[in-house]
Amino acid sequence: MKKIEIITRTEKLEIIKKILVNHNCLGLTVYSVMGCGRQKGHISKAENDDVATNLLPKIYVMTVVKDSELKLIMNDIYNEIGTGTHGDGKLFVSNIEDAMRIRTGECGENAL
Repeated sequence: MKKIEIITRTEKLEIIKKILVNHNCLGLTVYSVMGCGRQKGHISKAENDDVATNLLPKIYVMTVVKDSELKLIMNDIYNEIGTGTHGDGKLFVSNIEDAMRIRTGECGENAL
């Protein structure tokens, strides 16, 4: 199993949810977060002064998927939410050793 963590623009949430449902991934956790990447936020004008806004609103989406679905999901995320511009975000993948559905005691991929 793999944990996918996505940090991206807030308006991309519905697209991400649709992609995950299409891959039979029905569980996810979403946070509203603030952050910046290489661009370090943006510069805005305020009363003739440049003001650096270092943190921009983003969403953080976390889910756990079957190993067999990982590359397909990553490809769909890239194709559907990638614009080729700064701020598209990041997708991180990490290994999940085990999982348990607390209600039933099911473990491993059966818990997903």
